[in-house]
Amino acid sequence: MNANKELDTRGLNCPLPILKAKKALADMESGQLLKVVATDPGSMRDFQAFARQTGNELVEQSQAGDEYVHVLKRR
Repeated sequence: MNANKELDTRGLNCPLPILKAKKALADMESGQLLKVVATDPGSMRDFQAFARQTGNELVEQSQAGDEYVHVLKRR
C-alpha cells in the first residue's frame, strides 16, 4: 500500500503517536493515506478510537514483531 506520508512514532507512548498523526492529517488532502509506525502496543486500540472519533478511515492495522503499523485515510 502506497502511503502519501509516513510517520515514524517508534519509541513514543500514548498520546504522542495520535497527536502526531492528527497534526500530519491536518496537512493532507482528503483521500490521502497516512502510514504510522509505532512501538506502543496500546496504539492498536488508540488508532481505532481515533478513527471513530475523527471520521478518518482506518484502512489497515498490522503488527510485525514489536512494531505496529496503522494506515489512515484522510476524510
